Amino acid sequence: MNIEFCIDSVDGAIAAKKFGADRVELCSALGVGGLTPSFGLINQCAQQGVEVHVMIRHVEGGFNYSKEDILIMLKDIRMTKDAGGAGVVFGCLTPQNELDFESNVDLIETAKSLGLTVTFHRAFDFVKNPTQALESLINMGVDRILTSGQHDRAINGIDNIKALVKQANGAIEIMAGSGVNNTNAIELSATGIDALHFTIHKSNSATEALGMGVRTVIDEQKITSIINLF
Repeated sequence: MNIEFCIDSVDGAIAAKKFGADRVELCSALGVGGLTPSFGLINQCAQQGVEVHVMIRHVEGGFNYSKEDILIMLKDIRMTKDAGGAGVVFGCLTPQNELDFESNVDLIETAKSLGLTVTFHRAFDFVKNPTQALESLINMGVDRILTSGQHDRAINGIDNIKALVKQANGAIEIMAGSGVNNTNAIELSATGIDALHFTIHKSNSATEALGMGVRTVIDEQKITSIINLF
């Protein structure tokens, strides 16, 4: 079972190295589902000796992108390579929540040409026809899908995750994420998924002045409670 930490800091990369995570998904703004981190953050995390997969999503509020948005995302994919990243994480949908084939192919081909792996993130959980979408993503050359089984938490979508694993039949990796913890990790892993994905931070309960957000710290207890199960 591969373990992927979802992180937003160099401290997260250091923790991933310490606890032996297989890779990290690096984002900024985790409170809105994750946005593209800076070059400096990508580079510093990669220097910790962990496999860094970078969120390519520069704007919050869904997964429908204009041509101008795609140009930004293409540049961010190239930035990821230059900064030392190992992979990219994205997903493009139409306003009707179907796969945006043209945009996805452009991003996938660029990533692959740079030697980066591709994860299609939880935009997958919004598609109308996941069975059809899975086949399309396999044909596009996507390496893995991050999914909660089209529910708010992966454990609630476990039947859908089982069906995806069966359908994929090893042609693409299926990674479960959202609400993964020590009470459900074993049950989720029993579906045959390739990886578990979970955040490793917690609030330090210090509210920043003037609405500037709350600092987080690494939740080592959560990490060990899951890692020790395997």
